[in-house]
Amino acid sequence: MNITLLPQRLLGTQGLSVSALGLGCMGMSDDAYGQVDHAEAVATLRRALELGVNFLDTAEVYGPYRNEDFLGQALRGRRQEVVLATKFGFRIEDGTVTGVSSDPRQIRKVVEGSLKRLNTDYIDLLYQHRIDPEVPVEDVIGVMADLVKEGKVLYLGLSEAGASNIRRAHAVHPISALQSEYSLWERNLEIDVLPVLRELGIGLVPFAPLGRGFLSGNMKRAEEYPESDFRHLDPRLQGENFDRNLQAAQAVHKLAQEKQATGGQIALAWLMRQGEDIVAIPGTKRRSYLEENVAASKVQLTSEEMLELEQALSQVAGQRYSPERMAMVDR
Repeated sequence: MNITLLPQRLLGTQGLSVSALGLGCMGMSDDAYGQVDHAEAVATLRRALELGVNFLDTAEVYGPYRNEDFLGQALRGRRQEVVLATKFGFRIEDGTVTGVSSDPRQIRKVVEGSLKRLNTDYIDLLYQHRIDPEVPVEDVIGVMADLVKEGKVLYLGLSEAGASNIRRAHAVHPISALQSEYSLWERNLEIDVLPVLRELGIGLVPFAPLGRGFLSGNMKRAEEYPESDFRHLDPRLQGENFDRNLQAAQAVHKLAQEKQATGGQIALAWLMRQGEDIVAIPGTKRRSYLEENVAASKVQLTSEEMLELEQALSQVAGQRYSPERMAMVDR
């Protein structure tokens, strides 16, 4: 496969430069998206660096803790080649996630744990993983800003935050990136959030850019996934929703066939055309899918094709999360 190195993009106004596509690393150590092959995951990570994919995304909650441990070990001797992003914001008790928590008294302790697991003395991009309704965002960002002053964190981000909290956070310290779900499959950010990001000069880091595999052709009903798989409870993969979404996604796969591409490449190409301030982080643990994703940067879509895709997927059926997971999203 003939692939050139990915170009760089800037997130925010503080100078955070990352590869035009990042890599979601959760699945490399977690069975939330199927079985893990450790050796292949390490090989995938190394191949990413060869292709110029240097923006790596993890979180303390992935595992919990296992994904940060995995990256810390896999990146020994190569720390300077990557931009490491991690997240805090959940309460973890005896290895079990019991809710959201951004207690300012605990943030520093949590970040010290991430630094140790990642085998580094600084985090490039630190996100608050979920807004804690019990803690004003100003208090959270205040502690994060102190960590920037101390050199333990370089840039700050939020994840799944709504427009109001984004503004409030940015007023305390510049926010470089918002991580949230955005794709042909999920476009809710276009209403309120994306305009605020553009106004304030904040980059967007979309996760699940392939609709949790649906747009890349992995079309299975929720009940076909094991209970340990994140998609087992996905409302969009259930019942009539699945049938309607299967029909809508045909536009992606029809265009992919015409362009001798894959559905995933079409979805990523659409996303990359939304702006230079957007850097998606498709997750994978296999070299073949990584190379396929990177090659999406070469897929050219016309304005007419972009519009056709948007119209075909304008009515995706079902919520993107179960009610319990939606309750944790700031709106």
